[in-house]
Amino acid sequence: MPLTTSQRAFLRDQFVGDDYLEQPEATCVYGTDASRRFALPWAVVRPRTVEQVKELLTWAHREEIPLFPRARGTNVVAGCVPQGGGVVVSCLAMDRVDIQEDDFTAEVQPGVVTGAFQTQVQARGLYYPPDPASVRFSTLGGNAATCAGGMRAVKYGVTRDYVLGIEAVLPGGELIHTGARTHKNVVGLDLTRLLVGSAGTLAFFTKLTLKLLPLPPAQASLMVGYRSLDDALAASQAVFRAGILPVAMELMPEEVLDCVARIAAPPWNAATKAVLLLKCDGRPEGLREELALIRSALEGLAPVFVEEGRDPVAEERLWEARRLINPASFRLAPDKISEDVSLPRGKVAEGILGIRGIGRAHDLPILTFGHLGDGNIHVNIMHDASDENQRDHAFQAREAVLELVLRLGGVLSGEHGLGLTKRGWLHRQVGPVERGLFSLIKRAFDPKGIMNPGKAY
Repeated sequence: MPLTTSQRAFLRDQFVGDDYLEQPEATCVYGTDASRRFALPWAVVRPRTVEQVKELLTWAHREEIPLFPRARGTNVVAGCVPQGGGVVVSCLAMDRVDIQEDDFTAEVQPGVVTGAFQTQVQARGLYYPPDPASVRFSTLGGNAATCAGGMRAVKYGVTRDYVLGIEAVLPGGELIHTGARTHKNVVGLDLTRLLVGSAGTLAFFTKLTLKLLPLPPAQASLMVGYRSLDDALAASQAVFRAGILPVAMELMPEEVLDCVARIAAPPWNAATKAVLLLKCDGRPEGLREELALIRSALEGLAPVFVEEGRDPVAEERLWEARRLINPASFRLAPDKISEDVSLPRGKVAEGILGIRGIGRAHDLPILTFGHLGDGNIHVNIMHDASDENQRDHAFQAREAVLELVLRLGGVLSGEHGLGLTKRGWLHRQVGPVERGLFSLIKRAFDPKGIMNPGKAY
């Protein structure tokens, strides 16, 4: 039910000015995310201090008011949509950064934009590798909440691998500290890794301690085209067999190439039916050797073109094609269902071919592309939602895609989580005993179930 007069008065006292919003025209933008699902919040608050967060979670626990932690809303699974009503808690005003160069760590608040943070640490010769596609506007808090990945995950791993510790507030107002600033720590249960990827269902993050690396002094990219998907996939395996672990290895099959070519002049030629896009980094002398080994492995599969970028401008030209997939997709249809699934590396070809078959069966264009190096494939089911028949077929196609992924030993999400859109599928991947443990953990952190309710548990 909506907030009472006294509850609104409490929030208004705690969050002054624009840090408290209750009018629908002001709160509506906080009711959706990249999933395009929508539910109007009862109110929106924007804490600036840890004390405000503690007061809020003490009050919400006592009053049993649902809270929906939120950053920039870039997830595609309705992970922060306030379904059922409640108070959205925006972390964007909490954006302080403290870099400890000698420790190779940084302490950051959850509202810090990831790309801006990367620029800060790179200016000091340091490196924060996680790079979700939304890196220019998503936040470190949101990345930690979803355990965001990105293209560099092949070599460097995902957000979880860089979170050394977390300061967070529990429902009821208790402040907890997990982990440490050390790069090794095996004291007690690993609550840090439990919280990363918990999607705001357990606690509200107020500070993250992040691991940093030395900045690689050189990098380069390769775009390689092949006559078939099978050749491209075989070439990717040849790279690994050559003992090379690239920073990124992206796949763009024929239907994606055709789509991108609708809005930009592509660097590939007409004979190309699949493209591999790779990035490498390291010291200049080592990078030259690595590129030579990669080219040797790739050219064994007779590519129809190879283009190399060894400076930022040349690299940008190659990677721009990858970034154009999303805007280009809407040339095929006005609406899309976006899925982020992961397959065993050896099942990627079977998965992509199976998804193509699903598209044909439902007479819908389906784009498959993404992080080939770790098997994380993005699936865009394009359709016109105003056409009831197309909309029904799109959702049927989605069900078939998820069925196929599970049948091949894959998982329902590699980056965005389950949220509202896939929570009904949890039992298909996770057994009853494990789900019972999830519920026990949820109750231990959040006994009244106020933290981002309805999201997967």
